Amino acid sequence: MEETRKDLLADLGLNAETHFGSLDAYVKGDHKYIRDLRINLKMTLESASLGGKKNAYLIALAVAVNERSNPLIHAFTEAAKRDGATDAEIAEVHAIASLLATNNVFYRFRHFSENKVYEQMQAGIKMTIMARPVLPKMFFELISLAVSAVNGCEVCVNSHEKSVREAGGSEQIIFDAIRLAAVVRGVVVSMHETESVGV
Repeated sequence: MEETRKDLLADLGLNAETHFGSLDAYVKGDHKYIRDLRINLKMTLESASLGGKKNAYLIALAVAVNERSNPLIHAFTEAAKRDGATDAEIAEVHAIASLLATNNVFYRFRHFSENKVYEQMQAGIKMTIMARPVLPKMFFELISLAVSAVNGCEVCVNSHEKSVREAGGSEQIIFDAIRLAAVVRGVVVSMHETESVGV
């Protein structure tokens, strides 16, 4: 299991001497889940429908930013750049995660609240990046959908899922993006409690 831990960190471009709470527990307990974790991450990052590694890494980065996982933010940023992502695209992924963190809370509240008066009130949240994104519109909406799914906003999920399809995205790309987002969130959970060593 220790070799699998090191291989997983190597896959992410992270120092093998960096220790994480759950990963270390899997090794100590000789637990096979660490193998599934590594395979799931590799498989979802290689989903053909996503249109290349760069796109997969940008989706993964958005989830890492949303989950505030500094090691994975670093790992996916570097990986995306190696596959051609620009500074402007990286910045937009951070912006999407921030905007969706805002919108997911706001629209989830309006949906959950039994007082429907709030649905008639103007949101008053500026979101011009949605109108003129740096990334292609379909892919912008796909990342927005992935973050919304992680944050559990039903209204936002349905809105962005529809927008992806209207912009030409297939149900397969949606499925693969959500599966990747789910796996990255699982990786985040397994890489908590970082020590300040060699990231």
